[in-house]
Amino acid sequence: MSDKQAISEGAVGPLWAGRDSGAVQESTNRKSSRRFRGASILTAAMLLVPPGSLVAGAVQHYRGAQSVAATAEQLRDFVPKVRVAAVKPSDGIMTVSLPATTTAFEAANIFARTSGYIEKRHVDIGDQVKAGTLLAEITAPELDHQISQAQATLAQYQATLHQTEASHELARVTNARDSGLVKQGWLTQQQGDNDRLTLAAQEAAVGVAQSNIVAQEAQIRVLSQEKAYQRVVAPFDGVVTQRYIDNGSLAQAGSTMMFTMMHSDVIRIQLYVPQDEAFGVEPGVKAVVHVPEIPDRVFRGTVTRIAHALQPGSRTLLTEIDVPNPQGMLSPGIYCIVDLLIPRKTPSFVVPADAVVFDQNGLHVAVVRDGTVHLQKIVIARDLGKQVLVQDGLRAGDLVVLNPMVDLADGARVAPQPEPANS
Repeated sequence: MSDKQAISEGAVGPLWAGRDSGAVQESTNRKSSRRFRGASILTAAMLLVPPGSLVAGAVQHYRGAQSVAATAEQLRDFVPKVRVAAVKPSDGIMTVSLPATTTAFEAANIFARTSGYIEKRHVDIGDQVKAGTLLAEITAPELDHQISQAQATLAQYQATLHQTEASHELARVTNARDSGLVKQGWLTQQQGDNDRLTLAAQEAAVGVAQSNIVAQEAQIRVLSQEKAYQRVVAPFDGVVTQRYIDNGSLAQAGSTMMFTMMHSDVIRIQLYVPQDEAFGVEPGVKAVVHVPEIPDRVFRGTVTRIAHALQPGSRTLLTEIDVPNPQGMLSPGIYCIVDLLIPRKTPSFVVPADAVVFDQNGLHVAVVRDGTVHLQKIVIARDLGKQVLVQDGLRAGDLVVLNPMVDLADGARVAPQPEPANS
């Protein structure tokens, strides 16, 4: 760098430095002037405010601070009131209500067992009959002719038997006489063989004749039974629920349905009990039947038989109940509600449904012990709607919080308020 350049830079440097120092000094003077004017204005304003207003503001501020402190203390010491209910042990009997349909204790479709025409129908739909009551008569003249023919054939077989027995006796006597003569040489051996074989043939002929008679007698019994089937009778005590024939109708043996009968002195009810309620169902369990159309009357019955195996598809147990029906108030095919009084196999406790909480922690209830909340997990055995049956997690007498608050935490202090007895 040359001396000229150094002199120029040195000369210029102080010149700009002087200019900057003056600007800074001027800016500083302006700021000091503004602060002075602001302080003067504030001082003047304070001189203009009365002293009483300052005291009132200070008092108000103090009281606000005291109120905030008091509120904070109250929140810190606040113990919320909660409604609680006592856990009760469940009854020893579990009542299960299931829909069902009544059926007849016995039911039979009565078919014609012989062919012919209906000569007389004696009963109609709705008639009460006893076992052995004549329901209808079938006429079949050709059957009478068959029976007469079979009886005549039997007579022929019997005559043939008598004839064969006579021939057999002659052959026996001849063989007995000639056998001695053959031994003495008065008759040839050929004659003796003829007599002996003739006797054997006559013995066989007697057996055939006897067998023909036995077969013909059996045929007559069959025809006689068909003749008896011309009188159609009731197989048991009951009511005629269907009629399919009338006077003059043609009946074919084994294919023509004539009547449907049901025994209704005892009503049978079949129902399917779900798996969670099937344990404890056994013969002898009491049942109460309700019919919506007969609201002032209940019908009591007993479980008489169970399937002892659940249906694979529905996981239900087939159960049959017999209900006495001496007055005939129940009819087959009625819709009804059956209350099964099942003895409880495992103990459980009744808890209001309002106390149960389900969240990310699973099912639990808030139990209050000594004024402290304990979140207790439970296992529900059955949901009864307004109540649930709990089989694990609680004991009788525990106090559970009803409709617990969302922020109710384990270990929180609460003031339990028992629910009224009638709630």
